[in-house]
Amino acid sequence: YISLPFSVDLSGSITTPDVKLNLGGEFIKESTATTFLRQRGYGWLLEVEDDDPEDNKPLLEELDIDLKDIYYKIRCVLMPMPSLGFNRQVVRDNPDFWGPLAVVLFFSMISLYGQFKVVSWIITIWIFGSLTIFLLARVLGGEVAYGQVLGVIGYSLLPLIVIAPVLLVVGSFEVVSTLIKLFGVFWAAYSAASLLVGEEFKTKKPLLIYPIFLLYIYFLSLYTGV
Repeated sequence: YISLPFSVDLSGSITTPDVKLNLGGEFIKESTATTFLRQRGYGWLLEVEDDDPEDNKPLLEELDIDLKDIYYKIRCVLMPMPSLGFNRQVVRDNPDFWGPLAVVLFFSMISLYGQFKVVSWIITIWIFGSLTIFLLARVLGGEVAYGQVLGVIGYSLLPLIVIAPVLLVVGSFEVVSTLIKLFGVFWAAYSAASLLVGEEFKTKKPLLIYPIFLLYIYFLSLYTGV
């Protein structure tokens, strides 16, 4: 005879029995369809994966973006005087990628003036200019990584961003505009050089400070369209 997973009572209605599974001391009712699938080896279709806590991380944490750390580094670059009490070495010793990239992209945006090719040029100069400074620093005996140079050069574009709106106001005054440009370049170069040029260079500091200064002059020339 054939055994059916249901019974027929005298009134002609079909009833299905409840199947109970003992899981860890608790009984869970299963329907006939569920039992049928399990008996045929298709129980894996009914399994539900538990959510992995690591998959529920916030987007900023997933991308390794620390806004507080970026904000602190911005302040360190904009206020490079040691007397202010900032631990400026964190810009070099704890490099990140997203902060400098945001600064470079923002500088590219304000440098547009209808010349869209400037954006790719600024990003290219940031990457390869930092590579040049890195190679020169290593040749001179400096203990610095490329990621550190990339971060410092990127963050140190902030002074040029600060003077940008001032140049729009005083652009018609050539002498004042030139002084502000020199001030911005010296500010950016000093901020970067004070982080990258350590005591290990000793008497060779000018050999690294000079190309850093030239690099920011070129960045400024891309902004002004010279």
